[in-house]
Amino acid sequence: MATTCRPLDAATEPAWDAFVQEAQGGTFFHRAGWQRVIQQAFGHATHYAFAERDGAIVGVLPLAHIRTRLFGNTLISTPFCVYGGPLAADAEAAAALEAHAVGLMRRLDVSALEFRLLVPPATTEDDWQTRPDLYVTFRKPIGGDPDANLKTIPRKQRAMVRKGMQNGLTSVEDRDVDRLHRIYAESVRNLGTPVFSRRYFRVLAAVFREDCDVLTVLQDSQPVAAVMNFRFRDEVLPYYGGGTAAARACAGNDFMYWEVMRRAAARGARLFDFGRSKIGTGSFAFKKNWGFAPQPLHYCFRLKPGTAIPDHNPLNPKYRLFIAAWKRLPLPVANAIGPHIVRGIG
Repeated sequence: MATTCRPLDAATEPAWDAFVQEAQGGTFFHRAGWQRVIQQAFGHATHYAFAERDGAIVGVLPLAHIRTRLFGNTLISTPFCVYGGPLAADAEAAAALEAHAVGLMRRLDVSALEFRLLVPPATTEDDWQTRPDLYVTFRKPIGGDPDANLKTIPRKQRAMVRKGMQNGLTSVEDRDVDRLHRIYAESVRNLGTPVFSRRYFRVLAAVFREDCDVLTVLQDSQPVAAVMNFRFRDEVLPYYGGGTAAARACAGNDFMYWEVMRRAAARGARLFDFGRSKIGTGSFAFKKNWGFAPQPLHYCFRLKPGTAIPDHNPLNPKYRLFIAAWKRLPLPVANAIGPHIVRGIG
């Protein structure tokens, strides 16, 4: 039977997610729910497509069209996510999905098509360019014994976790995304980064339900750090996290990630995904200090003639003055402006 590509609809979402759940290379960011998240939280057009053969799904491709005045006109798989790209059962399905994406790129007249791949691409065509020097990810197995997991953390970082314990920090797991957003907004403003909207966090919690929770660290009943976590198969992915000014003094951030690991391992998680970081940043160093080895991400770009690879990251020198100015903004102003900016970065 020939392989054909069709757009995702609501009736096909369960079959799509079942394929992602079982496919080698499948990730949380391939799940069908991201289509609704991107539409509802950001208002972007989505073009989720699946490859079908003999009535069965043999591949999926989550694509969204990001078009803004500030950051250009691109197709990304998957925006606001660290992984994505075509996920296929075989080479024929992969080729069909890639051809579908390239055809869509031409019809929409976008400047760039981007696949955010966790594994090396199946294609080696010369029309694709890569940026291997930009992002890495940090993923490491964990076991069911909390003492053994703690001992795998290098000594200096383990001392910070123990400092948090000695300071009497506690943690709670719930779905309080509003409390998370208050902490997260302050944290990213201090880093010079525009914040996502509170609505985005609420949509994530509503769409992914039991596979999305919030862990909050408390000091004397006061929240000092919080992180939104995703669950996929036997993996836990702490994704959006931050701490208040008080968190640094009490080791709140260190204790927070340990609590995510401890609680997830107790539920049966066996892989801790610390997410991507830009090479040469503070978050890159922080994750290495936890004993995680950086793994290259394989981001691939197909470009319209005369177009350069998009470079919307804070290490780009042209954003240096913007970042410095953003850090000085009053928090209410940053929270009001930030979501309008970050929706175009993807």
